[in-house]
Amino acid sequence: MIQLLLAIIYLAFISLGLPDSLLGSVWPAMYREFGVPVSYAGIISMIIAIGTVVSSLQSDRLTRRMGAGRVTAISVGMTALALFGFSCSHSFLALCLWAIPYGLGAGSVDAALNNYVALHYASRHMSWLHCMWGVGASLGPYIMGFALSGGQGWNIGYRIIALLQIGLTIILTASLPLWKNRDGDSAADTSKAAGKAIPLKDVVRIPGAKEIMTAFFCYCALEQTTGLWGSSYLAIYHGVAPEDAARFASLFFLGITAGRVISGFMTMALEDRKMVRLGQIFILAGIGALLYPKGGDMAKAGLILIGLGCAPIYPSMIHATPSRFGADRSQAVIGVQMASAYVGTCLMPPLFGLLAQYVNIAWLPGYLLLILILMVFAHERSVKKAEQHV
Repeated sequence: MIQLLLAIIYLAFISLGLPDSLLGSVWPAMYREFGVPVSYAGIISMIIAIGTVVSSLQSDRLTRRMGAGRVTAISVGMTALALFGFSCSHSFLALCLWAIPYGLGAGSVDAALNNYVALHYASRHMSWLHCMWGVGASLGPYIMGFALSGGQGWNIGYRIIALLQIGLTIILTASLPLWKNRDGDSAADTSKAAGKAIPLKDVVRIPGAKEIMTAFFCYCALEQTTGLWGSSYLAIYHGVAPEDAARFASLFFLGITAGRVISGFMTMALEDRKMVRLGQIFILAGIGALLYPKGGDMAKAGLILIGLGCAPIYPSMIHATPSRFGADRSQAVIGVQMASAYVGTCLMPPLFGLLAQYVNIAWLPGYLLLILILMVFAHERSVKKAEQHV
């Protein structure tokens, strides 16, 4: 039963990744249809991120009350509904409205699943499960690229993803009996922790918490900015055709996916902190490749390297949470970590959109480099403070 539940969680992580890369990959083909500037992708991204921040901050309370299984099934269902709404939209305002349930559905499930896995499974499973997120994130642009190249339009691409999400919702709902106490107590979901939810003001006072929140802010800012603007960077700065740029953008997510497969094995020899540092080195190399003078091949290689660098960072920082901050506080800490991550998603990609519109999209590598430097500093400070208060 435990292995079957693990397989269901793998499917859930695929469902988390499927829609995440769609907007960035298809936006070069969408924004002209809606008659809006290219920077407006940042508005939709911001709305989604705000919803995820709100639901992430409520994850501790919701998971204690409902359990990780129900939170996961309901949240994936909300995302499916939102994606179907995207596929039926004929105005930019409609996209913005459907982005609300899209965001609300993402935050709680992300925090609940990550905490569940961090508590009950080894570090390698965290990497491989986040690899499944990469599988979903890689499939998204391919499905969208197939719809665009077939002349069916971006609407059909979104609809296909929505139908896949609906199928996953049905599977997750059917799996709810598996989300019971691992020791055989059918009366309780192991994700339902005893006691009351920890207030936000108490969570941020935990030594190292503010710094790890900053590290998550920077990580998701870097990942989402690359994912959202990588396709446009190729199309506008390197002159790649929009439909080809949509496919090339998947190279970044393929880099994350392949990197997490490898990272799962590497965690058997390297601790979480070293995995994070190794990832940061790869990101630095990828940014260096993006700085190479105009040449599509180097830029594509840079996206792959950044993806490989991103691979171990997120799962390793999450997996370290229970041991670093305590299992009794891990759901609350992961909730604020997710919220901080989505604040980064909310603010930094749209900010770069303004930079791209009013200055030059060629500034993408420098923008990513500044975020990386802050991430490295914040993570090291968090580790040092947490160790001092063990």
